[in-house]
Parts: sequence; C-alpha cells; structure tokens
Amino acid sequence: MSGRVSAILVGAGSSRRMGRDKLSILIDGRSVLQRSLEALEASSVQEIVLVTRPGNEAAARQLAAGWGITKLRAVVAGGETRALSVKNGVAACSPDAVYYCIHDAARPFASPEFIDRVLADARLHRAAAPALPVVDTVKQLDENGLMAATPDRSRLCRVQTPQVFEAQLYRRALEAADPSAAYDDCQLVEALGVPVWPTLGDPRNIKITSPEDIRRQDTMRIGHGYDVHRLVEGRRLVLCGVEIPFEKGLEGHSDADVAAHALADALLGAAALGDIGRHFPPSDPSIKGIDSMLILKRARELLQEAGYGIGNLDVTIVCQRPKLAPFVPDMRGRRAGVLGRPGGSVSVEATTEEGLGFSGRGEGIAAHAVALIKPL
Repeated sequence: MSGRVSAILVGAGSSRRMGRDKLSILIDGRSVLQRSLEALEASSVQEIVLVTRPGNEAAARQLAAGWGITKLRAVVAGGETRALSVKNGVAACSPDAVYYCIHDAARPFASPEFIDRVLADARLHRAAAPALPVVDTVKQLDENGLMAATPDRSRLCRVQTPQVFEAQLYRRALEAADPSAAYDDCQLVEALGVPVWPTLGDPRNIKITSPEDIRRQDTMRIGHGYDVHRLVEGRRLVLCGVEIPFEKGLEGHSDADVAAHALADALLGAAALGDIGRHFPPSDPSIKGIDSMLILKRARELLQEAGYGIGNLDVTIVCQRPKLAPFVPDMRGRRAGVLGRPGGSVSVEATTEEGLGFSGRGEGIAAHAVALIKPL
C-alpha cells in the first residue's frame, strides 16, 4: 500500500464494565494491550501512536519497549471520550501520514493480515472498516422503551476496527464535526457524505468489554508441576504444609515441601507466569527456610492479578517411606485453606515406586501436580 500509514491504537477507556484494567488481562500469557501492539507491529503500518489513560504514558511506553515494539512513535493521553482520544492520537502522528489506521486496543485478536486487508480496501475506496452481517432481528424502541419498528437487517451490519481513512479526509471530518458526540470514526466521515467501504469482518475480532468476553476466549487452562528433593538427616519433613514424623527431612533452601512446590509450579505454569524459581530464587537469602505455604499463597495472588481463579487441584506424592496415608486428610485441608478452595476440589494421593528408583531406595521424595485454572 503506497503512502505512509499511521496507526492510532486507542486504549484510554476506564474499563468500567470489566471492573479492572482489561488491557492488562493475560490471554495465553500475553496481555490484551501487548497482543494489539504486536499485531500492528507485524502489519504494514509504518508507525504506531498509542493513546492511553492520562498519567499512564510512561508505564505504557516502558511496556511497549519490553515487548519489542519498534514502530511506536508516541504515547499520548486520551480525552474525555473515545473520539477526543483519537483526535489526540492524530495530533501525534507524522505530518506526512497518508492514511490513519484507527484500532481499539481492546480488540486483541485482529491479525496482521486482517489489518492489512482493511488497509488495502481503504487504498481503493478512501475509507474502509470491517463489517459483519447482523444475524439477529433488530428492533427499534419508541420513547417509552417499547418495541415499535423492525429495521431491515439486510441493510444493517456490525462494525469493528481497525477503521482506515485517508488522513486528509479524516482531519477534515474532525474539523467539521463534534468529535465528542461520535460513536465511532466512520460516523465522522459519514457526516461529510463520504461512504465507508465494508471490508468483510472477522467474528474472532471481538472487543474485550466484560469478563464474559474473556471467558469465551479462554475457558480453562491446565498446568503441570514436578519437584524432587533429597532426604537428609537433621531436617523436618514437611509435605503440603503438614509436618510428618520421620528421622529424615527434605533438603532445600526453603522448607523443601515438594508437594507445595509442584503445585505452585502447576498453577504458575497454567497461566504462563514462569516457575517458583523465578519468583522465589534460591539465591535470595531472605527466603531461606520459608514456609512453602507462603509460596503457594503468592502463586494464588499472581493468578488473581493475571485474571485467573483456581478450578481443581491434584497432587501425587511419590514416597517409599514414611507411609503418608494417615496424613493425607490434613494435607488436603491445609492446602485447601491456603488456596481458598473447598476440600472437594483438592486431591492429594501418595504412592510408592515399589522399591524402584531414587524414591524407592529412600533417597528422596518427588511430587507431581496438575492444576486447572479459569478466568475470573
């Protein structure tokens, strides 16, 4: 596509319907904002102007740099309405921009190829926006909120972003209209009498607005964790937060609770948040001898910050001696309490390796854990 294309990524909303910052929510390990920036980075646009909430400019710029976004030209504060935010973005674009590609940061599933398809249509028609047919019957309400008319749905469509316009045309639309009253960018151009070409939209290109939008995209995730520690003399034996009477304990920087460590890794891994070595490095002297229930609690907090809750949990402890069956109920209760889960969603099993391997020889204890997490 000839002519410089400036992308304006609009992410200055308040996220009121979501109840928290929707652009920071992780989907498959990447935030909504990161996904939108990366799609524009990989498309044929030449530069990106990010419009963010006032006071968030420096943090957004730092995040973009960490994600390897090289096309970022500027980060600017948004206005009181979306249209005013776009106007601020336009002012920060290169003066030689030939087209403006305006995209909602809350639409993280637009692919680079999809963006380029809209750009190509705008090159032919001056203005283009992705549109999907309306499949439900639409009703028009009267002044009392009652159904009063049925528009012809064959002449209706649902509009997405990115919306792409000749820069000169869009600047003229901004000057001629009240941008604080516009619902979308097409509306400003339509007011000039210029039609907008309907590029075929993508049903996957949804706008993240409410928690249900995240649930539809990411219904559940599963993580697996594994840990092993050597049995040595002079240490307590702690498993799932319960001290087990035995002549030996597990060697480690913390209390070496293999079951808790395996479970923490399963939880963190399900949300692609790294492992406990990243969050609790053995080189940190401040966590020497730490109760692993605190590690488990921190894993739960990290999940909540990423927008996930815990579904069910399962841990298998591989241990020849001592016999763990009498302690399993206490293990389940301790772990359920730390993670805020009912006992029925927490399982602990203990098994032996029939004298085989390091655990069968009594040299150490291992644990496997599986965790299911779900969007909040």
